[in-house]
Amino acid sequence: MYTVAVLTSSDAGSQGERDDTSGQAVVEMASAAGFEVAIREVIPDDYDMIVDRLTRWSQQVNVILTTGGTGFGPRDVTPEATRAVVDRLAPGISEYMRSKTSEFTTLSYLSRGVSGTRGGCLIVNLPGSPRGVRQCLDILLPLLPHALQTMEGPTPQHPTESL
Repeated sequence: MYTVAVLTSSDAGSQGERDDTSGQAVVEMASAAGFEVAIREVIPDDYDMIVDRLTRWSQQVNVILTTGGTGFGPRDVTPEATRAVVDRLAPGISEYMRSKTSEFTTLSYLSRGVSGTRGGCLIVNLPGSPRGVRQCLDILLPLLPHALQTMEGPTPQHPTESL
């Protein structure tokens, strides 16, 4: 079973002024897809705190799913913190999520979320809205098992069917 950490970046959420409904959506969907949610935390939109969590957690779990901090707001720094931590970018993942969710709203193209790997951990930035999280996870979750298998080393056979 693969392990997941959920990191929510939200000033209001970290101060108890707003429920973390986006993080809860990640927990529910990842668990339903067979992933073990090992860590979950809500922190402020703070670059150094995000870098710290991503760096530490990437040594403890297979996947880190962040929510929040991907917009144009002055405190939205999750993509910058993620870029500082990852060894290799995986732009296709974020591009695919933006492309597919644009079928629901063209505002999805305003997401600055990025994806990449740090060691054996895949880090993916999700939007801050619960609806956006669910739409992105509907797209992402079917891809994760193969992505994680390939990160572990050679796979016996690549999938022959479209996901």
